[in-house]
Amino acid sequence: MNKELRQNHFVFDGCDTVEIAEQYGTPLYVISETIIKHKCREIREDYLLKYDNTRAVYAGKAFLNLEMCRLVTNEGLGLDVVSGGELYTAIKADVPMENIIFHGNNKSQDELQMAVLNNVGRIVVDNGYELDRLNKIAENHNRTVNILFRITPGISPDTHKFISTGQVDSKFGFSMQNNNLYDYVFKTKNMRHINLRGFHFHIGSQLLSNESHLKALEVLLYLIRELNEKLDFVTAEINVGGGFGISYTKEDKTKNIRYFVDPMMKKIHDHCNRYSLITPQVIIEPGRWVVGEAGITLYSVGSIKEIPGIRTYVSVDGGMPDNPRPSLYNAKYSAVIANRYDDKRNRTVTIAGKCCESGDILIWDLKVPAVEPGDVLAVMSTGAYNYSMSSNYNKLPRPAVVMVNKGVSRLIVRRETYDDLITRDV
Repeated sequence: MNKELRQNHFVFDGCDTVEIAEQYGTPLYVISETIIKHKCREIREDYLLKYDNTRAVYAGKAFLNLEMCRLVTNEGLGLDVVSGGELYTAIKADVPMENIIFHGNNKSQDELQMAVLNNVGRIVVDNGYELDRLNKIAENHNRTVNILFRITPGISPDTHKFISTGQVDSKFGFSMQNNNLYDYVFKTKNMRHINLRGFHFHIGSQLLSNESHLKALEVLLYLIRELNEKLDFVTAEINVGGGFGISYTKEDKTKNIRYFVDPMMKKIHDHCNRYSLITPQVIIEPGRWVVGEAGITLYSVGSIKEIPGIRTYVSVDGGMPDNPRPSLYNAKYSAVIANRYDDKRNRTVTIAGKCCESGDILIWDLKVPAVEPGDVLAVMSTGAYNYSMSSNYNKLPRPAVVMVNKGVSRLIVRRETYDDLITRDV
């Protein structure tokens, strides 16, 4: 960054963040196309091209719109969707349907029918009720549906309980605590319109260690060996999910994709060779890892309230509607004053949102330079689960989304208007 030309401003993917805040307004989501492409290419080089018979699908729930669908598709990734709305977005973006994996613990009749009629590549069946419902839909439309069973491996990962999904007490997947799964696998043998390809697990999100993935994989590998021996069932695919963590603060350290996939692939190949099993196709589903660090959020500073000897509150023009994660599960973020980027950060403040909630705090105890109303605050690593979890609480319009690439910015989602807020009112 040239400080003289950029006037002590924070530059993100070649763009002066103060300038784009002025151009597009705040709050503003800013997404780096360069970072996303770099992440996708790391997956391609260190996983897809390194190992035979592998697939990678982007977990759309992290951040999804038409442009993101197009971008990950162009980069060679498939797409993981979890609702009819996400599937509809993918359809409108012309994502190849065979590249889509449809998840969810309680898919509706309409969602399943939508998936079947659009020839979605894989449907991950979460329970016996869904299996029967899907079989009936496929039979009614004379379609054959490729499915995976989601299993709950009974692994408790090191993450917040609200984003832990693989433990025994989970709403997701077939339990491994009894033999019911074996019965369901056998049941699919007599379903002419259901083709069970294999199994899926997801153990949690924002995982910075590979330990829980490897433990869950041991459970899954034992399962496919047992099914092969007892039911003569050959597992063609295994999906080991995502959940790979990223850096939100200086305490976190993002791991490269090799850290997660290399030991898993070794374990899979060793197990299959040892027991003379056909090595299944292996699928990963990174979402946050692809887009999390590719995003920042820009805010304008408003009121500043100093309580002598206690705390200074710096309020911004957004908050929990555009980033509910700190309020939901105490998520931590780092941030900078974008127009005073290199100034000495010798003050401690708390960044507060504008909602009528005492819990609307984005960052506690942030080190900043002297702050004034009108300054621009840039919060880092907001690419995942900010836009996708945003709301209109307090009737606040959702921010615009701008994509930047080596100094060029473009609008990919327009800012909501007040008229948008009442469009569906009757």
